[in-house]
This record gives sequence, structure tokens and C-alpha cells, in this order.
Amino acid sequence: MAHRARKRFGQNFLHDPVVIDKIIRSIRPAPGDHLVEIGPGQGAITEQLLATVNKLDAVELDWDLVKLLRTKYAHHPGFHLHSADALKFNFCQLAATGGKLRIVGNLPYNISTPLMFHLLENAQCLQDMHFMLQKEVVERMAAGPGSKTYGRLSVMLQASCKVQMLFPIGPGAFQPAPKVASAFVRLIPYDKPPIAIQKPEIFSQVVAQAFSQRRKTLRNTLRELVSVDTMRNCGIDPSARAEQLSVEDFAHLSNAIS
Repeated sequence: MAHRARKRFGQNFLHDPVVIDKIIRSIRPAPGDHLVEIGPGQGAITEQLLATVNKLDAVELDWDLVKLLRTKYAHHPGFHLHSADALKFNFCQLAATGGKLRIVGNLPYNISTPLMFHLLENAQCLQDMHFMLQKEVVERMAAGPGSKTYGRLSVMLQASCKVQMLFPIGPGAFQPAPKVASAFVRLIPYDKPPIAIQKPEIFSQVVAQAFSQRRKTLRNTLRELVSVDTMRNCGIDPSARAEQLSVEDFAHLSNAIS
């Protein structure tokens, strides 16, 4: 019996062979890579990855899909399935034997942002990440200062990773078809970030507070965290809004109050 997509898990299964081929060519898996697939679903991408790599871990929450996948790939010695919630999963434990992980996933729209923040906490053991996401989310991830889509997600990701939007994916590539367009994106964590952030927790607090009320000036949104004089000493106009600041500007501000 075929598995029915479950709305509570945000399931939309990829089935278009042309899109699948384009995804595999973008990932460029090599035999020695240690790949981790988040939400493998019915195995549309898994099948192609296992044709190349020697080791693939998969993290799946839906128990019915876990049973399906265990049966489907029981013959493959390099396939390891983890029945777990990716939001709580310790990805670095998979890299305990050395080497970095390559993450791949068709992420449910309802958990995509918190999952990416969770993965950033594991960035030291990640080589790169490739995701299918809502196109609007990918545009926010890759947006630059001054854009209406530039926000907290843009700054937090770009402080840690190089973000590349690769190509759009239409709703028809999935079953059931979602009501929104998707896109494929690559994130490459920096070995050494372009600008050092002394205390990541303060950086995160400053960014979140600055974007909490986008229409207000930094003088108002950050008044409890940083003085106007400190802003000016960092070369930042207190009358500017958060969307006008670069990632480097936010780093300078957080470092100044660290």
C-alpha cells in the first residue's frame, strides 16, 4: 500500500526525474562522501545517492516511512536509518570517526527555519548543506542589505555560511503539489568566517532585537543593548533601520558590546 503524505509532517514527496537528476548533479556526490539525508520520504533522492556514495545516514520522523525505507534498503550495507526528530538530532555524533558531513534534505516548510538554526549549532562538523525549501525562504536566506526580504535569517546564515540559490522548483515536481514554489539552495559553512564574532549569543541577540520591529530605527530597537555613541563609533547611523546594516555591521556592533 502506498504511503499517503501527512499534512502534520508537512510532507510533499519529490517525484520529477528531471528535477531529481538536476539535484544530484548539483550535489555532485563522491564515493567517499559521508552524506546525511533529512526527511528521505519515499527515497526519491536516496536511491540516486546510494548509487554513488558508500555511506548514507538518513533521519526520518514518520514511523511508517521508517518501516518502508528499512525494507527498501535492507540490502545496502552503507545505509543507516535513524528514526528521530531532526530538530533534536545530534548530527555531529555521525562525524565522530572524523571527516565532515554533507547534509541533503527536502525540508518541511513548517520546520525549515528552526532546523537550519539547529544545524548551524553543528556547523563545525558540516562540509555543506543542500536543501529544497520554499522559494520565499531561499530568497530571504540569500538576500542582501536594503532588500525587503533581508532579515534575521539572512544575517544569521550569512554570518556562518556562503549561501547560493541554485534553481527554482515548480509545485508539480512534488506529490501532493504544494501551493507555493520551491527552490534548491546550497550552504557552505565557513572554515573561517569573513569577520570574527566574539560572542555568538550576543550577535544573535542584537540581530533578533534589531529586526523585531523593522520599521523602527536602531536607536529605538537597540536602546537596551547598545548606546548611540557605540553605534556611531562602529560607523553606524543610529537613525538607520536593521535592513540597512550588513552582516559585518552587526558583527561590529555585537563585538563592541561584548
